[in-house]
Amino acid sequence: MATLVDTNVLVDIAVRDPLWLGWSKAQLLSAAKRGAIVINPIIYSEFSVRYQRMEDVDLLLPEPDYSRENLPWTAAFAAGAAFRKYRQAGGGRDRVLPDFLIGAHAAIRGHTILTRDPKGYRTYFPSVELITPETHP
Repeated sequence: MATLVDTNVLVDIAVRDPLWLGWSKAQLLSAAKRGAIVINPIIYSEFSVRYQRMEDVDLLLPEPDYSRENLPWTAAFAAGAAFRKYRQAGGGRDRVLPDFLIGAHAAIRGHTILTRDPKGYRTYFPSVELITPETHP
């Protein structure tokens, strides 16, 4: 079973977040034992804003450890549909489209999501299995 890793978990590890490093690292290692660890261009892009050089990002997210998958076209459409529902339900701009793209990618491909911020995923992609601090303390 593949696990799509949300940006917040990768940042926890990269910046050695004092509150979340232990949990994020342990969950990432556990997920790696179950299957592939996956990132997509959206996650890569969100992660890379802290760095000046692509080489630095690639050193932190090496391809042998992080499988790279492109966003399926069906996931792009599903993300747009979910975002439309969110906005029609009165959702503000505090939830950004990248979260919907990540959730739809996992839903379409059958991946689990490893994240510290599950609320949008639970609401708009209820079929996606989540690894969160609440489900995996």
